[in-house]
This record gives sequence, structure tokens and C-alpha cells, in this order.
Amino acid sequence: MKRAVITGPTGAIGTALIAELISHGIEVEAVVRPDSRRTDNIPKSPLVHIVPCDLKELKTLHEKIEHADVFYHFGWDGTFGNSRNNAYGQLENVRYALDAVEAAAALGCTTFVGAGSQAEYGRVEGSLNASTPAFPENGYGIAKLCTGQMTKILCEQKGIRHIWTRILSIYGPFDGAKTMVMSTIVSLLKGGRPQCTAGEQMWDYLYSADAGYAMYLLGEKGVSGKTYCIGGGTARPLREYIEAIRDAAAPGAEIGFGEIPYQEKQVMYLCADISDLEKDTGFAPRVTFAEGIEKTVDWCRKNYV
Repeated sequence: MKRAVITGPTGAIGTALIAELISHGIEVEAVVRPDSRRTDNIPKSPLVHIVPCDLKELKTLHEKIEHADVFYHFGWDGTFGNSRNNAYGQLENVRYALDAVEAAAALGCTTFVGAGSQAEYGRVEGSLNASTPAFPENGYGIAKLCTGQMTKILCEQKGIRHIWTRILSIYGPFDGAKTMVMSTIVSLLKGGRPQCTAGEQMWDYLYSADAGYAMYLLGEKGVSGKTYCIGGGTARPLREYIEAIRDAAAPGAEIGFGEIPYQEKQVMYLCADISDLEKDTGFAPRVTFAEGIEKTVDWCRKNYV
């Protein structure tokens, strides 16, 4: 890989992947919406080129970029709240992804890496892998599942290596402010008393830099046609994660454990089976949760407080 294209490059995983790629001397074409207010999130480097292009205009991308080797498609509209069940909006995302494959072909890319989600599975108790039955329960998960399957067909037709990922719980700089990790950090930094469930859920968290590392490895070594779960591969009680956040952000602060009831259909165990990822690429997480949280808290102090 000498040059990579990334749509959706301004979030936690996109920025982490760019940092990983440039550490290997790989050029990056970062495709952003022309009116994006998050462009400054993208790491600065002579190897990184900002390419203004809306998702609906991806078919014209070959007019803006000469050539690339790997195409990472992270761009997606409607990831939070009610927009997840905007059926027509989610259907457009499927089309944008197919347009991304067409763009990859026009650019001469040999590999397409798509970003799916644990939402493709619906409610599952246990470890998730490519063989876990997928029964998504919202429009977002349905569209992600469809996108993984449809882009695979189109990549086969174009002679492009296709790799699909299903991403579990990622945290780190540039993550959304409404996630459990970010909202808890910000509340503690502002002197708040976060309210939580009892925290008995067994959960799997992966630091964003490690997610970017996994994506880099998949672009280089992933097996065509495979689906890989992206996570840490181990589960711990959610209470332990929250206590680690407290210790990093506001040691001694009080947490309101048990003050929020579990949801009616609360999933109590969720973990990524990363055995295929390890076997095919040599991936292993490099950052512990305690280390990642320290870095995330430092970032939040500079950006949210």
C-alpha cells in the first residue's frame, strides 16, 4: 500500500487510521464533505491531502485523485438517534457505498475495506464473529448488513479484494460526545456525578489507535471475502471501565451506580472474537484501557472543558 483513500476521515477511527498510515509512509487522500466543520481533526502531514467531495458525489472522485491502492469507506449519514431508523436515508448510504466501490475501481484500487457495525447482529449475548447470525433490529444495522453484502458482490465483479469489518465499542480522541465513555469523562471533568446502571454488563472496548492499527493491517493482509470483528477480544464488567474513567478524570469522585435501570432488553455480554483478525494479520491490541483512557481524558480536557 502506497496511497489510501478514506471517506469519513474525521472521526475516532478515521483520524487514528490516518495517523497509522502516515507512520508507515503511506499517502492519504482524506475525502471530506466540502462544508465539514471537522476537517481540522485530520492529522497534519505532507502525506495527507484533503479532498472535498460529498458522499453523493463519490462517482466523480477519480476526477480529483489520480490513483490509489486501498479504499477505506467509513463515510455514513445517520449514525445517532432517530436518524438510525430513517429508512430512506439509510438506503442512500447503501448507494453511497456502492458508489465508493465504483470510485475505487476507477482509481485502480486493489482493495476495498468497509466499516460495518455490531448493530448488524441485533441483540446477541456472547462473542461475535463472522459466523454469528445477524438479525439487525434498526435501519442502521439493516443498511450496514446490506452494504457489506452488496459491496462484496460489486467488488467481485470489479476484481477488487473485499474486506468487511464489524466494529464494536471504540473510544478515544474525536469520538462522539454522546457515547458512554465521552459523556462520563466530560461530566467528571466538570465536577458532575454521573448516573449509571449497576455496571454488571460484560463489555469489550478498544482504543481508537488500535482500531486504526487493525484497519491498516486489514488493508495490507486481510483475506478477501472475509468479515472481521474489530474489538479488544476480552470482556470486563462495565463498572470496571467506569471506575477506570473516574480514576483518570476525577479520582475519588462519586459515581451513581445502579441509579439508571437496565433497558428492557439489555444485552449483558458482548465481546469481539478477534481470532481471525489475529491469525490473518497478526493484530493484537497495543494500548490498555487504563492507558487509552488517560490519553482520552487529556484530549477531553483540551477540547470539551
